[in-house]
Amino acid sequence: MVTIRLSRGGSKKRPFYHLNVSDSRTSRDGRFIERVGFFNPTASGAEERLRVDQERVDYWVSKGAKLSDRVSKLVLDSQAA
Repeated sequence: MVTIRLSRGGSKKRPFYHLNVSDSRTSRDGRFIERVGFFNPTASGAEERLRVDQERVDYWVSKGAKLSDRVSKLVLDSQAA
């Protein structure tokens, strides 16, 4: 099954997450099919906190991909903004 989930990056105590389309059997930070955005929870000032390529997310969902709980909330936030 294909899932859209967060993959952690960044340094210690400074998290940064990529929104990845990946096979559900791979590890969290392992192989992925496509990157469709990012989430920076520690963004401040003029830094961009969230970017989602909505067209690609819709494409993958139409192909049967499932969104993780956190990613589904982030996608809803990006649509509201």
